[in-house]
Amino acid sequence: MEGKSPDLESIGSGTTTKRSSVSSGSRSRTRRDFLSRFTDSSHFTEKLEDWFALTLENSATSNGPVFDVPFELVELQKFDYALEGISFQQLTRMPSPVYASTSNALEAKSYLAIEDFLHATVKSLWEAFWSQDEPVPFSVGCLYNQNLKFYQAERALALGKLEGLSATGILLKNPRHPHGKWDHILELALLRPDIGSFAQDSDRLPSLPVLGEALFYALRILIARSVSRLDFSQSSNCVFILLVDSQYGGVVKVEGDVNKLDFDLNNVYECAADWIKKHSKIAVSPVDRIWNKLGNANWGDIGALQVVFATYHSIMQYFGAPRHSIEDLAADHSSRLHSRRQERQLGDTSLNENGMFRFQHSTMSPEIVEVHEESTKIEPEPSMKLEVGSVLWLEESNYQKGYQINEILTNGTLPYHIASPVDDPGKSVFLYVGSPPSQLEPAWEDMNLWYQVQRQTKILSIMKQRGLSSKYLPQLHASGRIIHPGQCQKPSSGGRCDHPWCGTPILVTTPVGETVADLVNEGRFGPEEAIRCCHDCLSALSSSSSAGIRHGDIRPENVVYVTSGVRHPYFVLIGWGHAVLEDRDRPAMNLHFSSTYALQEGKLCAASDAESLIYMLYFCSGDFPELDSVEGALQWRETSWSKRLIQQKLGDVSTVLKAFSDYVDSLCGTPYPLDYDIWLRRLKRNLSEDHGKEIETSG
Repeated sequence: MEGKSPDLESIGSGTTTKRSSVSSGSRSRTRRDFLSRFTDSSHFTEKLEDWFALTLENSATSNGPVFDVPFELVELQKFDYALEGISFQQLTRMPSPVYASTSNALEAKSYLAIEDFLHATVKSLWEAFWSQDEPVPFSVGCLYNQNLKFYQAERALALGKLEGLSATGILLKNPRHPHGKWDHILELALLRPDIGSFAQDSDRLPSLPVLGEALFYALRILIARSVSRLDFSQSSNCVFILLVDSQYGGVVKVEGDVNKLDFDLNNVYECAADWIKKHSKIAVSPVDRIWNKLGNANWGDIGALQVVFATYHSIMQYFGAPRHSIEDLAADHSSRLHSRRQERQLGDTSLNENGMFRFQHSTMSPEIVEVHEESTKIEPEPSMKLEVGSVLWLEESNYQKGYQINEILTNGTLPYHIASPVDDPGKSVFLYVGSPPSQLEPAWEDMNLWYQVQRQTKILSIMKQRGLSSKYLPQLHASGRIIHPGQCQKPSSGGRCDHPWCGTPILVTTPVGETVADLVNEGRFGPEEAIRCCHDCLSALSSSSSAGIRHGDIRPENVVYVTSGVRHPYFVLIGWGHAVLEDRDRPAMNLHFSSTYALQEGKLCAASDAESLIYMLYFCSGDFPELDSVEGALQWRETSWSKRLIQQKLGDVSTVLKAFSDYVDSLCGTPYPLDYDIWLRRLKRNLSEDHGKEIETSG
């Protein structure tokens, strides 16, 4: 890598190292003295007890997560696609509890296995993303707690240091410091025997002793970097700590500016704990399996994937962006998948609407078995068949609710259902069924189902917590896990048994109506419906934007027309799975309905949802061009707006829609907020004057 050398402290090389910008030598000495006194993780953890208890209490009160996750599932999916063409080393030293005679033997094997795992990880990542020609500039060693130095696992065990080992680290190679330096640490892995116990419940956090130790080491690394001569300018304020045992693992991400730490040498642990409470941002991943029971690393599973992804980010902190990006390597996913399915003749290899391949899922054993290919018949898992008349039961907060399926619908790509509660047969609800956890692979091939159920459940729950009340927004009627046929043998309330349906997520919403797509197909979406649709959707967007939520996926399938049991029909904006809450969220990409800014930047601006609403009304009025690429879609938008084709078309429907499209055109791509109130009043007045019906504004 240009500007980086494995000999990180070569004298006279101005391009290999860079002095930290410290105000004075005394400031550096103070931080080094602070670091030399900051050595007891248990003392530090004691200072965090009240903070940890309060954090748990606040989370329980708000019914939200205690900490954010370091990586979104969509990020891991793309990273998984990028790793498909990368081979990871077959490990010979494995942490198998099956063959370990004593706990000490298992611990020793685990340290050797973790060292091999991390070495294989950094070697494969370096060669795939950064350079195949240059030597791997990393070493892996075990941290001996008494002197805080690093040793090779074999040497540490030979010297009888097993009981004093506390972590395994990835370090930058430096022959002048064979035992490592703290500012050379890219990532640390803490081996703790009880990590697997936190994997039974996805919402369960590591205990304070475990988490406190991770925060202790993370802060030590950040302080060491702040006085280092190395260049961590890519992300000097962020560090990843891995939590592992002989089978499971998770990731803790700690972020924060250590310049805000009060380096009081007489109050070291109080100052450190205060920084964690006030100036740090902590993210904790779910704990998942890395090694199977025989000790083989499951490189493709989510447990190993999130650990490898953390290592990727740790490398990038020092060496910068890789030569080959994740997007570059992931781009070949579809062709690789197609080739594999043709070779093995697995299922249907045709493309679906999202450019992904449909396929028939089969259950494969994670163990290595010998098979005779010519006589092997792959049997798929029993799929969940829901027919009209079927009754589905779900468990929500220890309550059981039953729903009878009345109708099976599709939103163009995914099925959903109209159902009635067993205890209220006259009521209708929308019922969405997620992907069974045992069928993880199909959910990775098409994330739409995850967005439709799990993510939409999260968004609707947040709306409910924030007190959003509008009849133009969907209401969360129920959410939970399916109660499958037969007796459930799950180990705990948050676990799963061996039944393929166990743990399948369910979402139930109200109200129920026909989609705008159905109205258009049947010729029932006239000028009155268009104006009312614009008003009602805009009212929904006004309510959601007041809570910082943007829709991100407005299209005819995501707007329903409610007529049953109401005096005046109205529209409801549904399909909130792709909603944007923060900068890292990404909206859905649709060549016809996505805003210009979304197609260009992959993000939403203040007027993006209104722009998508305009496109929906435009296309529903009859003009639906062929768009087969992002470039073509952007070109169509530029031409249509510049020639005022959109305004003219909507002007044929209503003058108020033409005026609204002109207003949206003036805001496209700008940070200026939409004035919802004035346009809701104009649309309401237009309906009242022209059609004699009073309608409600957002509540």
